[in-house]
Amino acid sequence: MSISRQNLSVVIVSYISEEVIYNCIESIPKDINILIVDNSGNKEFKLSIEEKYSNAKCIMSLENLGMGAGNNLGLKHSTTDFALILNPDVVLENNTIEELIIASKEIESFAVIAPIIKSGININYKLFDENKKNENSINPFMVKSVDGFAMLLNVKKINQIKNFENFKFFDENIFLYLENDDFCKRLIDHNEQIYVVPKSKINHLGGKAVSQKFSEEVELSRNWHWIWSKFYFNRKHKGYFFALINGLPTFISAVLKYVLYLAIFNPKKSKIYLHRAMGYLNAVIGRKSFFRPNIKI
Repeated sequence: MSISRQNLSVVIVSYISEEVIYNCIESIPKDINILIVDNSGNKEFKLSIEEKYSNAKCIMSLENLGMGAGNNLGLKHSTTDFALILNPDVVLENNTIEELIIASKEIESFAVIAPIIKSGININYKLFDENKKNENSINPFMVKSVDGFAMLLNVKKINQIKNFENFKFFDENIFLYLENDDFCKRLIDHNEQIYVVPKSKINHLGGKAVSQKFSEEVELSRNWHWIWSKFYFNRKHKGYFFALINGLPTFISAVLKYVLYLAIFNPKKSKIYLHRAMGYLNAVIGRKSFFRPNIKI
């Protein structure tokens, strides 16, 4: 089954994203339904979105679910066969959707297809060895994984795969980072196909999804969760010992930098590296990804 505008919806997880999400929504064709999962509990934001856009619905989560669980919640409320997952700091080109639709008609079978960043930089996908020669192709080609800020899911197909039933696409143990890598790896392990569509391009601001006035708290959260998620991902797929050894150099570096910045009276930097080290330690002892930015709206 190929994609059409009638059987496609867009899912966006937001958290204090008012600075960027309106540009994202404006770039989405008006005849495609949008589901926004808001993790900040801002009722005024919900009213604003639904009053301004007739094709948008805002779902209020009861707590800050993070990206994976937030996307799962949005997908549960979607009634279409396909869903385009977007970060709120992504802006589509005029033909982004259309190129994905065209590609879906050319590809025999896929679980995920994804656009690329217009600038051509910071593209984080893993190629199969036999497809490395196609990296600069204008035609769709298979990859092992794609970034989570823009990926189109074949919802109906994936929901029929064992271990993906009931819209448990993303591992909800992961609050932030690598939930997309885990998702893609599980699809590949089930012999499903993931494609990049070079003709379909997006603009991604990167790291701008949360209001910049909370940038310091968000930076602490990013450092904590990045190393926690990396340990969790490696432990899940390669074992505890591999995760321990793989993360140890980053942990040691974080501790040394924490002491250094503490000694030269740079509290902002020292806090960042303290949180990075604590993320690793909490992952090592098996604690959940509990850390949340200290933000009061």
